[in-house]
Amino acid sequence: MKVSNYLRHSLLASACSLVFSGAAMAQTANPAEDESSEAANIIVTGSRVIQNGDNSPTPLAVVGVEDILKATPSTISDAVNNLPVFSAPRGQVSNPNTGIGAGGGGNAVANQLNLRNLLPQRTLILFDGHRVAPTTSTGIVDVDTVPQYLLKRVEVVTGGVSAIYGSDAISGVVNFITDKDFNGIKAHAQYGISDRGDGKAWQAGIAYGTKLGDRGHFEVSYEYRDDKGISQRSSRPEFWRWTIANNGNSAANGLFLTGDAVRTDLSFSGLVRNGVLAGASGAEFKTDGVLTSRSLGTATNIGTMRIGGDGAYYDGSLKAAQRSHQLFARLDYELSDNIDFYVEGAANFKRNAFWGQNFQILAIPDAIQISRDNFFLPAAYKTQLLNAGQSTFQFSRVYADPNLRIRPIIDETQFFINTALQGQLEGGWDWEVGYVHSQTKLANTEFNNINNRKLLAALDAVDNGSGQATCYARTQAATAAEFASCVPLNAFGPTASNPAALAYIMDTTHFTAWTKQDNLMGHITGSPFATWAGDVKVALSGEWRHQSYRSTSDADTVAIGAAACTNLRFACNPTSTQGWFQTFPNRSTVSQSVTEAALEANVPLLKDSAIGDHLDLTGALRWTHYNTTGTYWTWKLGLDWQVSDAIRFRATRSRDIRAPTLDDLFTSPSCFPANANDSLTNQGSTAIDCTIANAGLTSEVGNTLTAGVVLKPSFIPGFSTSFDYYNIKISNAITTVVGTNATIQAACYASGGTSLYCSLQDRALGSFTNTSAANVVTNWRRQPFNIAEVSTSGFDWEMNYAHNVFGRPFSLRTMVTYQPHVRFVQPSLVTLDMGGVAFGQNGTQANPRLRIAAFLNFSPFENFTINIMERWRSALNLTADPNQFVSTDTTKITKVPSYATTNINFSYKFPVSTGDAEVFFNIQNLFDNIAPPANFQGSQGNIGLFGGFPIGDDPVGRYFTAGVKVKF
Repeated sequence: MKVSNYLRHSLLASACSLVFSGAAMAQTANPAEDESSEAANIIVTGSRVIQNGDNSPTPLAVVGVEDILKATPSTISDAVNNLPVFSAPRGQVSNPNTGIGAGGGGNAVANQLNLRNLLPQRTLILFDGHRVAPTTSTGIVDVDTVPQYLLKRVEVVTGGVSAIYGSDAISGVVNFITDKDFNGIKAHAQYGISDRGDGKAWQAGIAYGTKLGDRGHFEVSYEYRDDKGISQRSSRPEFWRWTIANNGNSAANGLFLTGDAVRTDLSFSGLVRNGVLAGASGAEFKTDGVLTSRSLGTATNIGTMRIGGDGAYYDGSLKAAQRSHQLFARLDYELSDNIDFYVEGAANFKRNAFWGQNFQILAIPDAIQISRDNFFLPAAYKTQLLNAGQSTFQFSRVYADPNLRIRPIIDETQFFINTALQGQLEGGWDWEVGYVHSQTKLANTEFNNINNRKLLAALDAVDNGSGQATCYARTQAATAAEFASCVPLNAFGPTASNPAALAYIMDTTHFTAWTKQDNLMGHITGSPFATWAGDVKVALSGEWRHQSYRSTSDADTVAIGAAACTNLRFACNPTSTQGWFQTFPNRSTVSQSVTEAALEANVPLLKDSAIGDHLDLTGALRWTHYNTTGTYWTWKLGLDWQVSDAIRFRATRSRDIRAPTLDDLFTSPSCFPANANDSLTNQGSTAIDCTIANAGLTSEVGNTLTAGVVLKPSFIPGFSTSFDYYNIKISNAITTVVGTNATIQAACYASGGTSLYCSLQDRALGSFTNTSAANVVTNWRRQPFNIAEVSTSGFDWEMNYAHNVFGRPFSLRTMVTYQPHVRFVQPSLVTLDMGGVAFGQNGTQANPRLRIAAFLNFSPFENFTINIMERWRSALNLTADPNQFVSTDTTKITKVPSYATTNINFSYKFPVSTGDAEVFFNIQNLFDNIAPPANFQGSQGNIGLFGGFPIGDDPVGRYFTAGVKVKF
């Protein structure tokens, strides 16, 4: 039995009441709260000169890896994504069935970190302070490739720091920091399974660390994961087929959510779509070889989508499977009293696998045509067609067999090596010179990829002269050799299809991409002079970085051409038909080089004065030159005012950049059938949709302001709190303009064909005002442009409390993010504000205005600990477009309700031999609160594949994990 929403929210309210009463605590920007012994000696993320997070003017969240993994004992990316500064994370459960082509960078289930919901490309990922190379062709870092077993903490800078680290740090930085002093042996093993018996996952790891004499240290780790995933979304019918009805263009057509959606242009048994056999509403082969008129459900004003009745839908994976091997090693050695050497390296072997779109007879630009003389068509229907003078008819079908879905398996192999010399000079100057090399190979194998030429050949079944079926192309001299193994397909009925024919049509294709990055860097830090308030600290740094990318594919995106259509008599178009359903582009090597120089300074202005303990001014300036996009300057100013031990104010202002990725600049065209709605002619379109590059792009520019206060009142021991306001505005923003998007279409049609957006579609009659069916779209495009402006603002509030309760250790940490607005501005379009909206365009999704995470730890008796994590988000609207209408019918679902989940972990430690052991039992989503249904306008063509729930919510439900840890 599920616990009521009242109880869930009461638990959350109880946790929050503890916070406000003073028995609470959250994230201050102080690493010393978590790592007191080390914090005074480290240079914190976000600065090369500040060596204590208390003095950082930039908001900095520090979380211990062991602590956050107790609440979510899976991957570090899953655990970090619980922090409310992140929104709409993509990963194993974030619609793995979409973007499987080049649009997903080759791996649409890569785990990504998305600060402020400004897209992962604007969040810089660091490992031990060094840039992590992209994993996918789109410039995304798959955080699952970061070796996690020897990680000590994660530091999140929630403000622009391009002047410190370079491009991509517009929304902030996430720095994964290893435990560089680990000694001994530790190991763990765990097993997890969902409440419904699926989603099984194994995980195990071992690490070893030791001193090497008086000057050296060595450590090494290995970790293995095997997560089976969940292969069908239908296993959670609560959100499986939910989509948005209507297009919202009027009050009568207001948007609302429906859970019984079907595509009426498809059928599970074969659909005749036009002509004498179809009748008024189409006819299906519900029995092999026998046509039956269909029963249509409730109409919407979305061309091919209805509610209930006959039709079809898909059933892709709910959660992608994942298997990985991670190895990491580090060696430190003091070469002399003043010079240290270190080298660290990692190897990551990760596999993701999932089930995508069901095998369908539809996804070719021109409607599938079946000949009146098809061998498998019953004679009575041939006669009807002959008498009506109809030589062909349109036909479509989806196969419900789950084994006939496209099956991508993605293998990521990543290596990196980081080595450096560091030391001290006379006068207290510190220096470091280092080199990082990383390379990633991404291999995507697409099983069950539909070979469109084989499909067309197999559907054209004729008599071989002996009363047996054969493929027409096989009977013609010009194509007999190529189609010698063609097996004719009978698609007229639920069980009519020959498995050999289906096996012939589906191929295995391969896409392989290589990304390499070399990075030379150095810096020197010290104090050249002092002011009346203390030492002025400066850091001078330089960096040279080179990145290259190339890819190969045996399922290229180019049209098949005239020769390939020879003897494929129906629906083969030389200029738009592709060889395969799922395509990837070939890409010869492209690269870019970056040269950078930066200066950072921390200038004390006051110390022990009448207005406070100290007042420091920080500043940074960086010169960056890209050989692809030119030269840029970035800068940052900060002010840190420590009034007393109890109160500190901080503020920053920065100018940051994000350069276009190699994919933005040079990607080869990548095309796929769109399954979109053509809103000019109001009909479904299966035209080819191609992603193309733009070599004229320049860097986008971010301007960030933060201001906050940190409080540590002495009258509440163990309590601290911080409040930080942020305002980010990105100009010249790179946005991929998608021709199929309804608002982009509307702007094009409103211009009568003169808008830039009209370049993203081709029409049969070349008119952007003709609404007749004959003027349907023939080609769609999507392309990046520097035409957008993105802005967001809000605040982060964190409170921490750590003290004894009833004589036993207790801590509570609460993090709150309020983000009321995320505005996207494009020429000729209305401003879209994603604040409080479930789904938006171009991958911007699920942006609750208010997000809360609370972490409670309590040890009621010796060696036994309880950890509780509560997450909550506010309700969500269906659309960000102010011109779209939402249904006023109170019986309809027009809003996505607020959502909360609770994780609880029980652990017990006991001594073993020379060390100790710990057993734990964890329940994620304790109250089995399945994600509420949600989707966006445009999802109607992918029912059962896309959306269904807001990204960031839990679609799996209650999940149990048990394990053991040992340390010697």
